[in-house]
Amino acid sequence: MTGFDELEPQTAELVRPYVITKGRGLPDEEQLSLITLVTAAADHQQRPTRLSPEEQSLLELCSAGYLSVAEIAGHTQLPLGVVKILLAALTEGGYLITRPPVQRAPLADREILEEVLNGLRAKFG
Repeated sequence: MTGFDELEPQTAELVRPYVITKGRGLPDEEQLSLITLVTAAADHQQRPTRLSPEEQSLLELCSAGYLSVAEIAGHTQLPLGVVKILLAALTEGGYLITRPPVQRAPLADREILEEVLNGLRAKFG
């Protein structure tokens, strides 16, 4: 038989997401997509004390180098929307730098690739 203590659920976070985000709304998808890269700004070496604990942990996490928004959400175990809102606020405050993801390269023209291949075969056999 299991003890009564083993059946107790783990305590959930008591702070609601709208309290963490201070009622702010989600940023545009163009501003922060899942694959947008984020890092801490170099000129903010000292941690400001007016940031919330969640914002300070995000800033500390991003100070190691570029991470995607999805990676940051995974490390913090906060909901993705909350992470996006906090990252947008830190970016507006100048604490973070965001870099849009690299655009997908256009596909090469198939005819040009075949001409190059035929030229290589003619030259090198």
